[in-house]
Amino acid sequence: MAETPFHEDPGPDRRYLPIADHGLIGDLRSVALVGTDGTIDWYCCPSFDAPSVFAAILDAERGGRFELAATVPARTKQFYFPDTNVLITRFFTEDGVGEVQDFMPVGTERSGENGRHRLIRRVICVRGTVPFRALVAPRFDYGSAPHTLRLLDGMVLFESPALSLTLTSTVALEHDDRDVWADFKLDEGESAVLALDQAGDRIAPRDCAHAEAEHEFTATVAYWRRWLHQSRYRGRWREMVHRSALTLKLLTYAPTGAIIAAPTTSLPEQLGGERNWDYRYVWVRDAAFCVYALLRLGFSGEAEAFMRFLTTHISPGCDDGSGPLQIMYGIDGRADLPERELPHLEGHQGSAPVRVGNAAAGQLQLDIYGALIDSIYLYDKWAQPISSDQWDDVCQLVDWVCAHWDQPDEGVWETRGGRKNFLYSRLMCWVAIERAIRLATHRGLPADHRRWREARDTIYRRIMDQGWSRRRGAFVQYEGGDVLDASLLMMPLAKFIAPTDPKWLSTLDALTEDLVSDSLVYRYDPQASPDGLRGDEGTFSICSFWYVEALVRAGRVDEARLAFEKMLTYANHLGLYAEEIGRTGRQQGNFPQAFTHLSLISAAFNLDRALG
Repeated sequence: MAETPFHEDPGPDRRYLPIADHGLIGDLRSVALVGTDGTIDWYCCPSFDAPSVFAAILDAERGGRFELAATVPARTKQFYFPDTNVLITRFFTEDGVGEVQDFMPVGTERSGENGRHRLIRRVICVRGTVPFRALVAPRFDYGSAPHTLRLLDGMVLFESPALSLTLTSTVALEHDDRDVWADFKLDEGESAVLALDQAGDRIAPRDCAHAEAEHEFTATVAYWRRWLHQSRYRGRWREMVHRSALTLKLLTYAPTGAIIAAPTTSLPEQLGGERNWDYRYVWVRDAAFCVYALLRLGFSGEAEAFMRFLTTHISPGCDDGSGPLQIMYGIDGRADLPERELPHLEGHQGSAPVRVGNAAAGQLQLDIYGALIDSIYLYDKWAQPISSDQWDDVCQLVDWVCAHWDQPDEGVWETRGGRKNFLYSRLMCWVAIERAIRLATHRGLPADHRRWREARDTIYRRIMDQGWSRRRGAFVQYEGGDVLDASLLMMPLAKFIAPTDPKWLSTLDALTEDLVSDSLVYRYDPQASPDGLRGDEGTFSICSFWYVEALVRAGRVDEARLAFEKMLTYANHLGLYAEEIGRTGRQQGNFPQAFTHLSLISAAFNLDRALG
């Protein structure tokens, strides 16, 4: 358990908690962000990519919130019930100590619907006496849809055109025409329960008794501990590794096996900037890397579910200019993800625009094929053999890569400044073909070996000849340029180049000089390599963990360990990370970020193994 950490002054607008001052709960269909002040200020129902019900993190006035906190001055601490995703927020007052237990019961994982989509908040006085106040103020459809409120069979029913929710409570409630609130005092040993449910076509009374909440709490704790027990990791930093694994599990959509990049939209990469994106979708790259990280720990079920998602919902299609696969899909496999702005929301700390959907879905990013086929190769190696139909899909993708690897593309960072011949894209095309050759050879599967080997070797020579800058003494971001890029840290990790090769060690030194700041790594310099967007960004946390792993493989283990330990100090009080870290240590971007947590797992695994 950790006390709420110090954060720099967020500015004159005190209505917003910093991004990092939140914990995450979920039911493998959606999540809620719970602030250290006890407020749920982000919740989409019934799924990750559904319109929000609570979105005060994006607009303190119009977004909607679910407050539950002590009404007297209190210090707060927040922690997870050990080995679970049940979150506890404690309030320390002059007269007593109270705590709020927040959790979302997990339904049958493979069922199409949970049936309840239930959010339970149980508040308990553990010492003395503590007064509390609750406020439930939903604002449906990102705060744009009106709703009505009425009492029904002892419940409060919030009704909007597209979604209705019921609120049950063990304490007396007051209300107006939109919101509900309650003021109550608990003595030591007393508790209260408030539960928010999705209302179906037939609204039946929902139990919110203390016994029901206790049963749900016990079942939820048991579920998460049973899941985590599958982990085979016994190395150093196990608590952080397991917290990362639990976080990745929260980002999976159980009905389809999809894995999302992050559960939020438009949390800014720079306060006041325009780098605000919707990450509640399945990036092929991110999900494939997640499969690798979870397989490393022994969670083969999640890898199997993602492979099922690929087989059921995604198959190579015609090339419409962005390749046979999109770079991202919806959690149900849909391909259409139109991007639009929500001008009625002011954005986190005034960081507009707020966007939903993602226009990058139409970009060409060649690296996704390497990430995907590498994950399929590892699944076949560590979990179970892929099917003949899956191999046919792999062959189709590899044949396409052989024919199109030399196209310019938007690259791994989804730049909007025009296509270039990015080196990382070439690297991962090499990975796609190389891993397919390995798989075909190991399994004796049919393949066009001659064509594949020729393409693989051609890509290798192209990278070594045109991706190397003699002036910089380093591999560079794109052919013919001199700009460095942290994605090149994947070169030894992907086994393209020996981690002690003189050219790589020279590149590592150059990256350290240009892009590393106290173990934190910038993706690239947007001033030297314009990406089509205004403003700066923070260091990119996946790159910081890639840097640790590159140091390990180069034999610089002491440096790697120090860099890793420093990175751990940038986590929030619960061990969670957003996408980026700002100049003063502030977490920036969507939160929590799968990319960061999967790379933490990989870095810890390899560093621990090197330390022996």
